Amino acid sequence: MADEQDTNVPLLSRLRAPEGATHKKKRKGRGVGSGLGKTAGKGMKGQKARHPGDFGMLGFEGGQTPMYRRIPKRGFTNKWAKSVATFNVSELSKRFDAGATVDVDALKTIGLLKRKVDLVKVLGDGEIDKALTVKVHAFSKSAREKIEAAGGSAETLA
Repeated sequence: MADEQDTNVPLLSRLRAPEGATHKKKRKGRGVGSGLGKTAGKGMKGQKARHPGDFGMLGFEGGQTPMYRRIPKRGFTNKWAKSVATFNVSELSKRFDAGATVDVDALKTIGLLKRKVDLVKVLGDGEIDKALTVKVHAFSKSAREKIEAAGGSAETLA
């Protein structure tokens, strides 16, 4: 009974490929009698016989200069650039109740911040009529003035 249970448990030493899953490697160019001798299954003459395997290259256009080499290159992507999410005070006024604390987590919870960003900045477009405690990375001058004029506070995160 114990031996029967042991054979049902898969062990790394017992793992085998299923029947028919593995095939013998074709040894090309090993004599006429092998069935793949002489031209080694590449046929007679031509580009595919002389340079086999060069055609699967990404961007290969039959020997013509590929598109990625013909077209001029322009632009630059700064991989160290900070991604900044911006929100206007009018948006905060619409989405949050008076006395609420607006921070990165609150913006994510309410659905305003959907992607991963390095910095969050509040801009001063629109009006705000509620006292909110806003804790983000940066404020425009007008945004800070409008938040404080409405009775709220604008705190800058480090």
